[in-house]
Amino acid sequence: MSFKENIQALFAPKTVAVIGASAAPGKVGHTVVKNMQEAGFKGTLIPVNPKADEIMGLPVTKRIEDLPVGLDLAVIVVPVAAVVPSMEALAAIKCKSAIIITAGFKEVGKEGAALERKLIEICTAHDIAMVGPNCLGLLSTHNDNNASFAAGYPKQGSIAFFSQSGALCTAILDWALGEEVGFSKFVSMGNMAVVNEANMLEYLRTDPNTKVILGYIENVSNGADFIEQAAKVCREKPVIMIKSGTTAAGAKAASSHTGAIAGSDAAYTAAFRKTGVIRAGDMATLFDLALAFSTQPLPEGPGLCVVTNAGGPGILAADATEKSPLLHMARLSNSTIERLKEFLPPYASLYNPIDVVGDAPAERYRKTLEVVIDDPQVNSILVLLTPTASAQIVETAEAIIDIAKLTKKPIFVNYMGGMRIEPGVRMLGDAGIPCSIYPEPLIRSIETMYHYNLWRQTPAQEYPDIRRNRQKARLVINEARAKGATEVVEFQAQEVLRAYNLPTPNTVLARSSDEAVAGAEKIGYPVVLKIASPQISHKSDVGGVKVNLADAEAVKNAFFDITARAQRLRPEAYIAGCLVQEMAPKGCKEIIIGFKRDEQFGPLLMFGLGGIYVEILKDIAFRLAPLGRDDAKNIIREIKSYMLLKGVRGEPPVNFQAIEDILLTMSELALDFPEIQEAEFNPVLVNAEKAVVADVRITLSAQ
Repeated sequence: MSFKENIQALFAPKTVAVIGASAAPGKVGHTVVKNMQEAGFKGTLIPVNPKADEIMGLPVTKRIEDLPVGLDLAVIVVPVAAVVPSMEALAAIKCKSAIIITAGFKEVGKEGAALERKLIEICTAHDIAMVGPNCLGLLSTHNDNNASFAAGYPKQGSIAFFSQSGALCTAILDWALGEEVGFSKFVSMGNMAVVNEANMLEYLRTDPNTKVILGYIENVSNGADFIEQAAKVCREKPVIMIKSGTTAAGAKAASSHTGAIAGSDAAYTAAFRKTGVIRAGDMATLFDLALAFSTQPLPEGPGLCVVTNAGGPGILAADATEKSPLLHMARLSNSTIERLKEFLPPYASLYNPIDVVGDAPAERYRKTLEVVIDDPQVNSILVLLTPTASAQIVETAEAIIDIAKLTKKPIFVNYMGGMRIEPGVRMLGDAGIPCSIYPEPLIRSIETMYHYNLWRQTPAQEYPDIRRNRQKARLVINEARAKGATEVVEFQAQEVLRAYNLPTPNTVLARSSDEAVAGAEKIGYPVVLKIASPQISHKSDVGGVKVNLADAEAVKNAFFDITARAQRLRPEAYIAGCLVQEMAPKGCKEIIIGFKRDEQFGPLLMFGLGGIYVEILKDIAFRLAPLGRDDAKNIIREIKSYMLLKGVRGEPPVNFQAIEDILLTMSELALDFPEIQEAEFNPVLVNAEKAVVADVRITLSAQ
């Protein structure tokens, strides 16, 4: 059987062997056997221990070699030194899958890493689907499978969860037991030596018992595989992940703005955006979204209706809704308002939020909800209740549950309070209706669900064909690498830009002041002079740029000034001369376009306004290559200063099409040349007519 087929054996095995089973309570080998029995496992469970005859009423097999050929699943809890020999013996009997709970592998250092590599070799050679090592194990509730040493076993449900942290697994299991939340699958991934998060996504996409997929990740083992599988599954099921390590502190130092800003977290954010993965910022949000997606239908539109028995909380909910970039308070139709008038008190508020007044009995809530769910402008409903003296907490919960069965519109409930509301909260939770004591988390859940629904309906990206001469660019890059250079500086990189048909200003390399004057007269005054040196990346740091030079004398003086200052400040640098360049068109704004190659996900493109906007405000947006036309449009519109490009106070908008074309070309350049570690067009000068790449740097990876 293939590796993919053997993953099924992890979750739905017919024969399970516990290697290192123990009769001593408290031992991991004892807990695994006990957990399998208490889960009601209906297959054949075989304890393996060379020194015992019977464990927990089960006959013991002394040696792995005596296990059935084609064993579905082996759970390994032996000491670390015995793990590799155990896996070799399991491979010999054609074991399909394994869970290695034992720790002491790559997480402890070089020797452990060597042992883990041997495990990978064995599993790869024999297509063994192996989870771990150094993990808690896994649970598959619909298969009565608790192949773990976890304390507790959740009820059946439609949420699948996998985690790179075993401790987090135990915490979430404890939460699930307390809240009576059901799970379909629960997987502690451990070191992910063989089965990784991409394999989990691929399997869970077709698992009929899983409706929502949750994940906690610290890193991904293969970025390309992750993106491929996540993009597939998110079209069918929501994937909600929490990613630890959200700062750029671990990012390597880089010489460009792009490299310095594009930390690893930006790459993960871009990967999630590209694939449709929903990112939860904290554990509370992860739980909220898990319950919302697993119990409620997706909103078909942005209109939210609030039904409340208190004006103040209703206004708070309305404020939170209007702050949402996607949702709005639904405008009720005239027919809805007329129907509400028939039974609501004259002092009730008939407009959204609908205030049914503090003395509202359960029946008033019921009638209001019956009317509201019929309004075509209402796409989701938030029911608020404060525990007034006359509030019927349980009866109102019953009414909400009844109405929820009649509609395909999502219903969320905000029961405010504490002790008095508890019976209603419990009843709503048991019925699968999200309930919270605060309105804001519920509104965020509705917004996230609607955003996911919109994303799922978006068509696949179109990737335009970029005309370029790769061979011409290859010659420039090969020449730089042949010299041992790690950077292709501007006067060399200009050839790469021309090979990719990128718009550049007329530029001449001048090795003397006379050549500079000749170049300026050929281009036409005024001109710009820039230092040309392979060792000087940031020209302004050495005073290496002079602009608006209007005549020959100004050009000569600028040439001597620039080269002399560069030689004084950077005596080790080779000075090739100066670049003479035409001045930027009038009315231009500066933008920056760059990319840095992320270790996991490949080229991470960056866009933002140039100058102080990128250096101080860091008003930037990111996308992973390849870039589609919609990506190019959206990355421009994502920055906070987009309106400056769109034009303010009578200014014309810039040529967005020209910016998009440069972004798409940068994406293609990044994909064409894996040896380019970073590249930066800074600034790109753009006005209403065109965009021009005024400066370029290309950094190569070490050979």
